[in-house]
Amino acid sequence: MSQPAHAVPDVNPEFDALFNGTLVSLLTWEQLDQFWARLDPAGGWYLYALGEPRPEKPAEATQVTAFIREIDALLRREHHEDYCGIVYTDDPVNPRLVKIYDPNHLGTSCGSSKVRILPGWVMSRMPPSDLEPSHHVPQNRRRWWQGFLDLVRGTGSTAH
Repeated sequence: MSQPAHAVPDVNPEFDALFNGTLVSLLTWEQLDQFWARLDPAGGWYLYALGEPRPEKPAEATQVTAFIREIDALLRREHHEDYCGIVYTDDPVNPRLVKIYDPNHLGTSCGSSKVRILPGWVMSRMPPSDLEPSHHVPQNRRRWWQGFLDLVRGTGSTAH
């Protein structure tokens, strides 16, 4: 899903405007379920795990479907709350950008602290700008992403 970073510009103003703009929280698990059901996997989604190389091209629909399934399972397994509240989008009905925060590194995702916590994963319908994670990405998250890539390539299963 990713290739050498030199082919995609480091900055995409359209992406940055959405990424830094006002987003809507999918507060409940039911809202997240409805959101995933409405999302078009063939919509040209770039899947970006911060700390990993940026994608140069959109993921295939089967990869997006697998990502949604796997990230949803991770969020439900590791976010020990009766609400979601860690997935944000620019538009819950016709999204172009989705920020997914890592349940194990939330900080204050609402931005009320002076430290900016970036999401763990971004889904975007446009090439993303290069984002440096605001924290060290743990090896278990790198293994999870590699396991996901192996899964979508048909070479294994995800690391949990």
